[in-house]
Amino acid sequence: YELVINTAPAQAFLLENNSLLANKLVVAHVLGHSDFFKNNTYFAHTDRRMVERARLHADRIRQYEMEHGPQRVEQFLDAVLSIEEHIDPVEPTYRRPDPKEYAQQKPALAHPASEFDDLLGRVEAPEPAPVKRFPPEPEKDLLLFLRDHARDLEDWQRDIIGMVREEMLYFLPQIRTKIMNEGWASLIHERVLEALPLTPAEHLEFRRMHSSVLSPGSRMSINPYYVGYQILRDIERRWNGEPPDEDDEPETDWLGRPKPRPIGEGWQKLLEVREMECDVTFLRKYLTEGLVKRLDLYTYKLEEVNGELVWRVQETDWEKVRDALLDSMTNFGVPVVMVEDGDYGRRGELYLKHYYDGKPLDLDYTLRTLKNIYTLWNRPVHLETVMDDEVTIFTYDGQQVSRASRR
Repeated sequence: YELVINTAPAQAFLLENNSLLANKLVVAHVLGHSDFFKNNTYFAHTDRRMVERARLHADRIRQYEMEHGPQRVEQFLDAVLSIEEHIDPVEPTYRRPDPKEYAQQKPALAHPASEFDDLLGRVEAPEPAPVKRFPPEPEKDLLLFLRDHARDLEDWQRDIIGMVREEMLYFLPQIRTKIMNEGWASLIHERVLEALPLTPAEHLEFRRMHSSVLSPGSRMSINPYYVGYQILRDIERRWNGEPPDEDDEPETDWLGRPKPRPIGEGWQKLLEVREMECDVTFLRKYLTEGLVKRLDLYTYKLEEVNGELVWRVQETDWEKVRDALLDSMTNFGVPVVMVEDGDYGRRGELYLKHYYDGKPLDLDYTLRTLKNIYTLWNRPVHLETVMDDEVTIFTYDGQQVSRASRR
């Protein structure tokens, strides 16, 4: 329907079979996206030359296929793509050392050994310090860790990991602002089309297309266009000083004292929100009780009733519904898995830990991913998680998966 690329300037594409009015809507929608790309703080460090860089990446991968064979390259690339979300845009605070620095140190004398040590009463140094862990603190960026520290990777393989990570970092701001970005673009296309001299028939057709874009989601998912647009409209209404809805929360200062409602500041507030927020902060601050009710947002659960699976409303409390939505966006919706030890057992094995948040891992997907990580690390890989209220460690040694539990 529409495609826009965050470059400088932004590039957009129109379908040949679109009507003129549909293309007007797409152009206006793309204008909103471009404005968001250029002004939202989460896009401040975006590489605007990514189209050219992606083209160079494709050229290098084709060259690697010629040198090492398409099947080998594709299998390796598939393994990398299976963990592409496990990155961290924030560089670690520690210096990335060579794993050899963490080799066991031998005990040393307090002073250089000499033939007079027994006369001078010199003694051996205290016990050596505990062996340093590698990495010294848990590492969230699994791709970067594997690229830098997997011992058996060839240069072309490290390059592929770097390319996948670079492209994922480019898309990360779009993942973090999906609801806001689509809501803003929908708001802008509405303002632009309403300002155009459309005929009554064109205006009716525009409203039909607009309603289609902003249709509510389903039990399984929300429509980011719809939710983002409705929240932005509500912000503008509230900051313009329009009469409050019965479900509006009273504005208070940091002491809990009532604040006067702003008047005529709606558009300025929208510009501020568009610049400063991501989806998580946007929803936490501006998804109110009234909006949850008007948007018919609930949490659902699939239950068996008389031998049939039916959806039942599980939670209607607006704060719990909001928090459930926020939880689904934490860490871009993927489990938090960190490198705990890159030299586990002093054997060069990889020990990963899933930071359990009450949602168990999908077992089949976990085991497939564990094998893919082994492909990159080429030594046994361990994953600690929680299954059935027990701490469970899965290990893949290149031949089979084993499972051990402890309470």
